[in-house]
Amino acid sequence: MRLKDAIPKKGSQQRPRRLGRGISAGQGASCGKGMRGQKSRSGSSTRPGFEGGQNPLYRRLPKLKSFPMVNRKKYTIINVGKLASLPANTEVTLASLMEAGIITSNDGPLKVLGDGELNVALNVHAIGFTATARSKIEAAGGSCQQIGSNQ
Repeated sequence: MRLKDAIPKKGSQQRPRRLGRGISAGQGASCGKGMRGQKSRSGSSTRPGFEGGQNPLYRRLPKLKSFPMVNRKKYTIINVGKLASLPANTEVTLASLMEAGIITSNDGPLKVLGDGELNVALNVHAIGFTATARSKIEAAGGSCQQIGSNQ
């Protein structure tokens, strides 16, 4: 095999289309683009997503900020600072917090957040804990028990 032998196979290369060069060139006058209209003009066609001047779909859809999530998970949240008023070694659940009057409404499963200080050992049963809440409860000598799943 030599360099001069490296040629394309016969019939694999086609001549370029010569547009607008008469009827014998095969693409005369309207260059195969039909009669008139936006798509027959020279230059590029419309951009992706263009809807003829109508407000396009990507602008009609709600944006990410303040767009309400469908089937959003709701939790009853409480900070560890509110749990400091409970006596030591108490079993903390959503029901016990409702009985104690610390939480007034049941908005869903209990989730513990880490704002505030805790110096009482508690056994907390909740569906979720933030990392700071978990560390503060365990630093006070308590335990965090995750119940169910928060998926």
